[in-house]
Amino acid sequence: MKELKSRERVMITLNHQEPDRVPLDIGGGYSTSVSIEGYENLKNHLGISTKTKILSSIFRISYIDEIVRKQLGCDFHPITIKNPLHWSPPPSEPGTIIDPWGIKWKQVFYSNGCHYYELIHSPLAEAEIEDLDKYPWPDPEDPGYTMGLADDTRELYENTDYALMGDSGFKDFWELAYMLRGYEQFLIDLKMNPKFVSALLSKILEINIKGTTRFLDTVGKYIQVIRTSDDLATQNGLMMSPQTYRELIKPVYNTFFKLIKSKTQAKIFYHSCGDVRDLLVDLIDIGVDIINPVQVSAMGNTAELKTKYGEKLIFWGGIDTQRVLPRGTEKEVQDEVKQRIHDLGPGGGYVVAAVHNMQADVPPKNIVTMAQAAHTYGKYPLQ
Repeated sequence: MKELKSRERVMITLNHQEPDRVPLDIGGGYSTSVSIEGYENLKNHLGISTKTKILSSIFRISYIDEIVRKQLGCDFHPITIKNPLHWSPPPSEPGTIIDPWGIKWKQVFYSNGCHYYELIHSPLAEAEIEDLDKYPWPDPEDPGYTMGLADDTRELYENTDYALMGDSGFKDFWELAYMLRGYEQFLIDLKMNPKFVSALLSKILEINIKGTTRFLDTVGKYIQVIRTSDDLATQNGLMMSPQTYRELIKPVYNTFFKLIKSKTQAKIFYHSCGDVRDLLVDLIDIGVDIINPVQVSAMGNTAELKTKYGEKLIFWGGIDTQRVLPRGTEKEVQDEVKQRIHDLGPGGGYVVAAVHNMQADVPPKNIVTMAQAAHTYGKYPLQ
């Protein structure tokens, strides 16, 4: 088959068909990029001296430059909301940030000189249901979020070949709720105070629908993928029982995904770390098209996943970031990519990407090797 343009390649893949090769995602969104320090290491390795742009300040994720995308052969480009016009972070002590939801984060340094932001204050920790209406919620319709976004997205759609991954910024439910409430307290609420859980999730749903509606009204006709996310599991299993998920969380997402489907033809990308195998049928049921990051250290045999769910789900990720990418040899990285393509690539429906954002401990040569292996071993028909 002749070499295809990125967007055409991706659309064929998303329709569970085989294009010329398996698509590659490095830098397409908030869960498939590179940490700031890791990206600077990569640019040094490639001999590139551009100033690093930030995709997420709190999660410290880099925006991948055009020159790097081209060198690595990436097929995706992110479309994200901008900064609000009528809100700015309130004053807080040095080394901390308060986000638009009122959640406080603290800068924490690690032994390798890198730092991340960790949650230190959940503003609804002691709230009752009646307090929710009085809370200073973010304004999802702030004009700053979409200011100039239609023109920027149209420019990328008309003048580049990238597949565009949209992210409205207003798309979390479970994670956002426990950040607002406190993780331990919200787990208790699931059993002891389900009325509060429903009230809080309903309030978040109201806000997320408004923000996502505005976003999709602006760019929905241009994007091929819409990213949503919520970590529902740990490496050892779900954070709640499947029954609790189905009773309290699934209905909220069902409403949200129906809204998305009414506004765009883009495929719904759902990011959840951990072992979510027990919920894959539920996610398919409410409209999820793509599962990410396919955390191979938790999700088991990827060939079995493809056999069981491959007709309904697109798998996106799967290249191990716990051991292989940070500590593997060049051959081990190549073998990892070959294995995931072998397991998940037949018939289309697979995008090569790392299991979550690559951190500073991933050697640049391993990022380059991953990209090269995707191009080399991902050609259809697969060998």
